[in-house]
Formats: sequence, structure tokens, C-alpha cells
Amino acid sequence: MILRSAFRGKRVWLSGHTGFKGGWLAVWLIEMGARVTGFSLPPQTPFFSQLKLKNWLKHEVGDLRDAGKVRKSILRCRPDFVFHLAAQPLVRDSYLRPLETYEVNTLGTAHVLETLRELRHPCTAVFVTTDKVYRNEERRHAFREKDPLGGEDPYSASKAAAEILINSYRDSFFQGHPVRIASARSGNVIGGGDYSIDRIVPDAFRALRRGQPIPVRNPSSIRPWQHVLEPTAGYLALALHLFRDRKKGRAYNFGPSPKDQKTVSALVRQILKNWPGRWRRIQEKNPPHEAGRLQLNNQQAWRELGWKPRLSFAQSVAMTMDWYRESIHPNFDAFQACRHQIEEYLRLDSR
Repeated sequence: MILRSAFRGKRVWLSGHTGFKGGWLAVWLIEMGARVTGFSLPPQTPFFSQLKLKNWLKHEVGDLRDAGKVRKSILRCRPDFVFHLAAQPLVRDSYLRPLETYEVNTLGTAHVLETLRELRHPCTAVFVTTDKVYRNEERRHAFREKDPLGGEDPYSASKAAAEILINSYRDSFFQGHPVRIASARSGNVIGGGDYSIDRIVPDAFRALRRGQPIPVRNPSSIRPWQHVLEPTAGYLALALHLFRDRKKGRAYNFGPSPKDQKTVSALVRQILKNWPGRWRRIQEKNPPHEAGRLQLNNQQAWRELGWKPRLSFAQSVAMTMDWYRESIHPNFDAFQACRHQIEEYLRLDSR
């Protein structure tokens, strides 16, 4: 109820609304009565068209690398809230397109920040990065927000650079400014509507639907798996915190409970409990580097925002596979399916 009243009638500028997490956030904002302007590249997967978001928000096609378009869109919206999610989001793609990855994830973030400097009315902005911004030495350590940043692959490094950029702008230009900014670092997100290539859950959905074994590359890698609604709730809680308290923002982790940070093989086995099938390991020659262990510490978000995970690992996987299973039916309504899962999520107590 607090979230709904805070966002009802408010102007929201949302980048990346044609993507997976951006689509879910758009549905939630619309359901609360927000007036959403979406700014993004044309959709790369079916999720945007499944949601029929053109019917629910102002849809603007634009590239973050185009500073003029970004500026025009934000100033025309005159937002009360900004959620910056648009990015080149895949580690493997960053090896194929490193320059584009840096341009989109780092320079694109600078274009948003630079425009926010021009606003003269109160506005709260949440910049979404990733758990991969930390310098990862593969130790048994759940990263805290003050841990050193790093990144061996172009994606991780571009997001770490974006975090440094956000902090620099906050300290240099947003002290005493009507705009408050903060960043959000979330883990490996799963949920219905993700159709990306070379991501384990959409790969599993495609394989199971065809009756084929799920291809698995790194079964022993540990990831902070969480349903998309968990970090999305965190982004909203963070925005509300800054909006109400008008305090100086900073970075926050949004990850699952420590006991729910599982291996890839554990995730695949849980998927198969909800959609029977089989899996096989894929051996790659000279695979690109990907971290073997990633874990997040959520204590700061719990202490300052009152945010905690609501879903167990098993519940997250079950909700995800339920969505995919329903999506096969010819009369599937993706928007209503997302709304239903948001309502189901809000009925749960924090764990």
C-alpha cells in the first residue's frame, strides 16, 4: 500500500523497458498507477510484445549512446523517478563487442547523469548495475557494498566503471541538488519472460519445450539466483527511501538469502523438479572467463531499507517455470501473468 500511494500518478522515466527486468519493473509501476515513459532500443526478444507494453506506457526508441536523445527524452518527461536499467547485459556478448559494451554501460550512464544535472525539481534516480562489479578473487566471501570494485571481463569492468562514475557524479554535482541518486547491485535474476541466449534458465525452457536435454556449461559455478521480483522490489524500496528521506544515496546489494546461493547444477535439478527432463554438460574449448563464485551480503538493504528476500530458491524456480509453462498456451496474457505473480509475491512475508 505504501509503494502504491508513493508511485500513483508520478512521472517515471525507465530505460531498458523492452528488456527482461525492465519489462517486469514497467508492469509493476503501471499496476501502481505510475505514468511511465520507456526509453530503450527496439526489443531484442518477444517479451515486450507479449506484455503489449505499448498500450500501457509512452514507448520511446532510443540509444543510450545518443546523448541528445537521452537528454530530450528525460527533460520532456520531467520525471519524479528515474530507473536506469538499459545496458548490454551479457558477459559473453561483452567479449564479442567490448567497445559497444563500454559505450552503452559506462558512457550511456554518464549521459543519463549529465541530463539529471539539468533538472530543477525533486527527482529520485536508481541506477541498476550488477553483482559482478566487485573484484572477485573467488573466495568464500559475500560481497559488501564497500568491497573493492573490479572486473576481468568487459561487462563486469564496464559496470564497475559505471559505479565509479555514479559515485563521482553524486559527490561532485548532486550535493544539495534536488535530484538524489543511488545504485543497485543485484544477483543472477531468473523469471518468466527472459529469452536471452546463453543464459541457463531460458536455455532450459527452450530445451525442455523441444524435449531436448538442457545444455549446461559450468555446473559447479555458484551464483546468487533470485526471482526477478526480488531485486525489482529492492529498486522500488530504494527509490522510496530516497524520495521520503531525501538523504544522500549510495550503493545497495539486493541478493538472495545466503542458503539460496546455489550452484548451476542445483538450479538445473530444481528446474527439472518443475518440468521433468534431463540435462547434459557442454564442454567448451577456450571458454571466456566467467567468475566461479558470486555471493552478496544484503545486510545494508535490510537495515536501511527494510528489504529482505521473500522467496526461497525453490519458490523462485517454481514461479519461473510456471510462467514459462503458461506462456505456451495460445491465449496467454503475459501482462496479467506478471501482475498475478506480483500480487502473489506481495502476499508473502519477508524471510
